[in-house]
Amino acid sequence: MTTYDDRASLTDLTATAERVRSSVEGVIEGKPEVVRLSLTVLLAEGHLLIEDVPGVGKTMLAKALARSIDCSVRRIQFTPDLLPSDITGVSIWDQQRRDFEFKPGAIFAQIVIGDEINRASPKTQSALLESLEERQVTIDGQTYELPSPFMVVATQNPVEMEGTYPLPEAQRDRFMARVSIGYPSAEAELQMLDVHGSVNPLDDLQPVAHAHDIVKLIDAVRTVYVADAIRRYAVDLVAATRTHPDLRLGASPRATLHLLRAAKAAAALGGRDYALPDDVQALAVAVLAHRLLPTAQAQLNRRTAEQVVQEILQRTPVPADHQRSGLSTGRGAPAYDQQPPRRL
Repeated sequence: MTTYDDRASLTDLTATAERVRSSVEGVIEGKPEVVRLSLTVLLAEGHLLIEDVPGVGKTMLAKALARSIDCSVRRIQFTPDLLPSDITGVSIWDQQRRDFEFKPGAIFAQIVIGDEINRASPKTQSALLESLEERQVTIDGQTYELPSPFMVVATQNPVEMEGTYPLPEAQRDRFMARVSIGYPSAEAELQMLDVHGSVNPLDDLQPVAHAHDIVKLIDAVRTVYVADAIRRYAVDLVAATRTHPDLRLGASPRATLHLLRAAKAAAALGGRDYALPDDVQALAVAVLAHRLLPTAQAQLNRRTAEQVVQEILQRTPVPADHQRSGLSTGRGAPAYDQQPPRRL
């Protein structure tokens, strides 16, 4: 098990994450916060949902992240006629062996790109539920484990667009975070024309990390310390969504777990072996908003789930006083303001 006493090893792991981030940013112009969130979700063992209008680089971001890591990659183009067995696999009768042989589907890869996931029917979308949560597939009573690391990067168009199906609540809840790329700035778009105008930047993109490097990074993220006060802060944020008058469906306990995991990954990427309230605050909208359902009145008032989460962040007290009261870090060190834990 990786420990924080192994300083050289953790420094190498941080450098690996930085190489992956730089590699993806070389393709996605002017969106460093989106790239950072994608890497945070990867290291937090989550799945990423990219939602935006066509043509802003959703699939390009997913491909750039996949190609920056030397691991198995499969792409699924979701269409109305896509079948669940196309994703999970199917058992085929082998005449020579006189037995059924399992043919793995596209989900059996370390990074799976689901392009325009909401263009498939709800029946096909449900084929992903077990894979997203349990990292396994069950076919004909037989369970097959998925490789590690495993991440699904799904893109979807806004539900108002033609030929789309809204993702079921249960499936949205299994994605750790949702991000919207948005249109680039004028400067970034000009630079994109220079870089992408004559060649595809993905053609020259080479892996800068191996799959086993990502596994080590994930192990390091798991050891990031989270104080009890920060855990309570995350619980309070999620609980507030369940009683807010503008929401008819709040966030689930899975959302709390995802929020803490993402905060630990963000702390590690920031060079810290401990999480701060800032980490939770920075990720709250991306992790919580896509799980919430506004009431009909809130929709009439043009209130979005993102606005509700921002309001909850402003109203929920930040646990700074708990740290000043002499809270132990759990490793024999005093509170943060007395002696900060060592950085990665």
